[in-house]
Parts: sequence; C-alpha cells; structure tokens
Amino acid sequence: MATPHEPKQDRSRATRQRLLEATIDCLAETGWAAATVAVVAERAGVSRGAAQHHFPTREELITAALEYMFDSRNEQARDEAATLSELVDGVARTEAVVAGLVESYTSSLFKAALQVWTHAAADPVLRERIVPLEAKFGRASHRRAVEALGVDDTDPVAHHLVQATLDLARGLGLADVLTDDSARRKQIVQQWSVTLHTALNAAR
Repeated sequence: MATPHEPKQDRSRATRQRLLEATIDCLAETGWAAATVAVVAERAGVSRGAAQHHFPTREELITAALEYMFDSRNEQARDEAATLSELVDGVARTEAVVAGLVESYTSSLFKAALQVWTHAAADPVLRERIVPLEAKFGRASHRRAVEALGVDDTDPVAHHLVQATLDLARGLGLADVLTDDSARRKQIVQQWSVTLHTALNAAR
C-alpha cells in the first residue's frame, strides 16, 4: 500500500538523479571549472538550495556523480554481456569485447571522469576521495573484461593480456578527447583483437 511519503521520496530521487546527470554533462562538455554547484543546479532545473540539500559541497556532488557513472557503466556492461552471449566463440567475439571496452573509454562518462581525475591530481582533498573510487573502477573493469573474454585470471599471461587491453582502451580514449580518432581506433581495435585472440588461445 502506498504511503503519503512516497511521492515526496520519488521527487527527491528524481531531483538527485537530474543533478548527477547534469554534473556528468557539465564535466564532459565544459570541463571542471564550469561544473559548479550553481551551474549544475541551473542545468538540472532545480534551485541551488535544493542542490545543496542533496549535496552540501561540490566534492560530495562530484563524488556522487562518479559513483553514478560507475553504476551506469555497470548497467551498460550487463547489456553488452547479454549481446555477447549470442555470439559464438572466435575472433568476432573477442573483437566485440575489445570494441566494447574501448567504447567505454570514449564515452561522455569517461570524458567527465577524466576532468575529475585531472583536477584531483593537483587537489589533495579531492584526490583522497577519488583514489579509492579509481581503484574500485579499475578492479570492476578488469573483472568485466575477464568474464566477457572467458579467461582464467589466475593465469599471469591471461591477466596481463586483459590488463594490457584495458590500458590500450584507456589510451585510445585519451586520444579521442581533442580530435575524432575513430578511423584509426577502428583499425587498432581490429588488429589488437586478432593478436589478443591468438595470445589468449595460446595461453589456455
């Protein structure tokens, strides 16, 4: 049975989600300096007071936005895993996995996170918040890649091949920040997928 408090709670959750999505958009499109609480609140269509009710400080807003990005990426990964289950094993499957990993590092979510990572490098207070999150994200990304590729992560060769793939994906994501690198990126993904598939099969 519905309670009188549910509509208010629903509105509160909706406001919080709008603020988090607006934060990600601001970071990705206009950078760290422009992603202030006031700007985010205006973009989300809420008052600054309402924004500060949910997130009293900018650091809390940014940290929550990163957590939201992480959860969004996990949902995307589940969808990708469902699609992968329809593919037979082979180079095509490996390429689909690599392409998905690379795509996650060329998305607006990554561009937003990159703004925070860069600023945290020079801000000790923010860095203290971000480093544990980055470690958490890194472990989750590695685990998703291992599961998608169907490899034994206890094997050091397979472990390092997966990590090299993630490092490659991150590097390609950085290359895409200033210019459209899609044509070159597609060729690299195709070539690395063949190399990775061969190496993983040899390691099994």
